[in-house]
Formats: sequence, C-alpha cells, structure tokens
Amino acid sequence: MPAGATAISQPPGESDELHRWRSWRRERTDAVSAPYGPLAVTGTHWLADAPDGRLPGVPGRWTEDGEELVVSAVPADLIAVDGQPLDGEARLGPEHGPLDARVTSGDRHLVVLRREGLWAVRVFDPDAAARRTFAGIDVYEHAERWVVPATFRAYPADRTVQVANADGVTRGLGLTGEVVFTVDGVEYALAAGDEGDGALWIVLADATSTRPVEAGGSYPFRFLRPGAPAADASLTLDFNRTLLPPCAFTDHSLCPFPPPGNTLPFALTAGERTTLTTD
Repeated sequence: MPAGATAISQPPGESDELHRWRSWRRERTDAVSAPYGPLAVTGTHWLADAPDGRLPGVPGRWTEDGEELVVSAVPADLIAVDGQPLDGEARLGPEHGPLDARVTSGDRHLVVLRREGLWAVRVFDPDAAARRTFAGIDVYEHAERWVVPATFRAYPADRTVQVANADGVTRGLGLTGEVVFTVDGVEYALAAGDEGDGALWIVLADATSTRPVEAGGSYPFRFLRPGAPAADASLTLDFNRTLLPPCAFTDHSLCPFPPPGNTLPFALTAGERTTLTTD
C-alpha cells in the first residue's frame, strides 16, 4: 500500500475479490494524485526541438553528448543535481520516473527521457493545475464476468509494430506475444508487450471507446497489466483493472495507441472510464 494510503474495511458479505478491487481502486487514485504522479506532468520537451539547448520554462541549458545528456547552469538558474546547487555542468542518463530524477528546480522534478535515440526532459510539478482540479476516476461497476482465464502465446521472436502516439508521433511498440481468452463463447486475442520483468502490458480499445462517456463510453483506449503468465502460460485477465493511460491525466505523455487487432468488437464495460474534475 502506498505511503499515506488508507486501508478499506471489508463490509460483511462482501467477496474477497471485490474487497481487493476496492482497495486497489483507492491505491490507484492515491498514486495518480500523488505529488509526482501523472497529474503533475506539465511538459515533455524534446531536445531536437531546441537546437540552442533552451527548453520552454525549464532553467539551464540542455545538450546531448553521445550516450549522455548534459545540463549546464549558473547559480541564478536555481537548479540542483543530487540535492546540490549546480554551478557548471552535470552529465545525466535516462531515468525511470520522477522519484529517480537527479535534477530539481524548486519543487519541480526534471526527468531525463530517451525514446528511440531522442532525448527529452519531462517536468513534474506538484502545483500543476491538473492536480488541483482532480476529483477522482470514473469507473464501471465491478463485475465477476470480466475476470476471465487466458493463455499467453509467445511469438517465435519479439516484434515491433509502428503505432501512433498521443503526441501525434508514430513510434515502435514492442510485442512479445498474444493473450488468448474467451468472452461469451467467442475466442479473442490481444497482442501484448513485456514490461521488462516478464509482466505483460496490453494496449486495447473496445466498443465503448468511440462512445461519449455520457452514453456509457470510455476513454478512446486503455491499458491492462495482467502480470506475468505462469509456467504453463496461463494467466487471469481481470478487466475490472483496466487502466486509463497516463495521457488521460496530462497532455504531455507519449501513450501508444492500440496495435492492429487490439480493438475488441464488444463493449468492455469494466475498469476505468474517464477522469473527474472539479468545476
């Protein structure tokens, strides 16, 4: 359970599965709204768009040098690296997320990214407007019918397909196999990638993806992270845990759209639908 999260009591008669889902929902909301969660992203700046090394709204000068990114600053820039004020330059590599960021500017964390050989700096600001107006995540009601057994079929070799991303750029999406399952007697397959530790990651859409939320629809595409398959390639798809992608919370993420074949023809009325905001 994330720090600061509150345990949810289990009402009499509530199934363990439903109780775990409700607890997971609370943890998910806490993670999204955390000071350096996806709502805090205020910009993703590509060095290729800044030949002079000056990124919009980001102090310092940022340049690439082979396999490293170099940030240069003077005391007036108020940049810190590893907690120490920077006066000169520091050499950086790609980082996993805001909690790993070596560079800070006040409360902002400046995260170094590298995608397909291109460098970028992503800004996380706890005072982002999206955090201030966030009012939760709208979800479909939990339903046992959306917990289905599945089988993972690995491809003979990993493959990469080109898909559009939320920022309008087409990039490669790595896929390692497909997850096969049955709904209402019909077999379906979804292409899946590997998170890097054997756990699977699926980008999907369905018949709700093109409907307005007011008409029972959901965000145009969503993610599902079912974990790693067992030794016999079996796993469980709990569609009740279908996730909104990071770009549902900020306009500055690079979320990939579903690969060909990953749009289900039926209405997947499970999981997260859309974000809720205050007026």
